[in-house]
Amino acid sequence: MMAWIYLVIAGIFEVVWASFLKLSEGFSHLGWSVATIIGMVLSFLFLAKATHQLPLSLAYPIWTGIGALGTVIVGVMVFGDRLNPLTWVFVGVLLIGIIGIKLTTN
Repeated sequence: MMAWIYLVIAGIFEVVWASFLKLSEGFSHLGWSVATIIGMVLSFLFLAKATHQLPLSLAYPIWTGIGALGTVIVGVMVFGDRLNPLTWVFVGVLLIGIIGIKLTTN
């Protein structure tokens, strides 16, 4: 159970560092740049902890999926990104894929 918690935390930090990367404006703002790097390190550390118990073939796609979905949500809600309806369909497909991977594993 802890491995799944670590994986979710790793995915959240994936969203955090990607958001901070946007705010760093190409690493031109020191504070946001440092926050980006800290988020990256924490994301990788929690992913590494999760892969002690979960297979990489399961952990990695879920980790990247959480990061992708979370970043889409942050992009739309925080940064005002606009996505067309077809893009939302594919975001939904991504979510279904992540849930499917989780549900079909032992």
